Amino acid sequence: MKRITPVLAFAGMSILGLSIPSPAFALETPEAQMEASDAASQARVDMLEAFGPKALRPGQYLWRDVPAGGPERVVISLSDQMAYLYRGSMLMAASTISSGQPGRDTPTGVFSVLDKQPMYRSKKYDNAPMPWMQRIDQYGVALHAGYNPGTPASHGCVRLPSAFAKKLYSVTDVGTPVYIGA
Repeated sequence: MKRITPVLAFAGMSILGLSIPSPAFALETPEAQMEASDAASQARVDMLEAFGPKALRPGQYLWRDVPAGGPERVVISLSDQMAYLYRGSMLMAASTISSGQPGRDTPTGVFSVLDKQPMYRSKKYDNAPMPWMQRIDQYGVALHAGYNPGTPASHGCVRLPSAFAKKLYSVTDVGTPVYIGA
């Protein structure tokens, strides 16, 4: 099977042939969506290799320390309701998620962390708490700790188990790529 090597973008560089003005970006083009879906497919294979045949229940995650070997990136698989964290080419962690419910779908494509706050409250949804918030688009979609039934249930955000969200927050930076595939 072909190994997917996502392209990382920084100021003055490009991703998928498009010029990126800063380390913070969001691409929802068909090419970016395909790149994210390919990354999600590869993450499922990598999880089997890294952790064996594990089936996670809602709210569970796996984490292993891997040596420094490149920048972190997050891969989200909406079809599996899973998040994966890579350091360089090595899978470091896998977690269950809860993405956007039908009609409030989580966007797909290639994004980056635009803003991080250890505690944030939603401006759109009744001041709802969003611990370990990492915003990935200009409309308020974020990765954050929250209720994780293992099915799509959010308003578009990617909800993570609290302990996983805290650890993820500790290893990512503004500009960390986030691939969200169907």
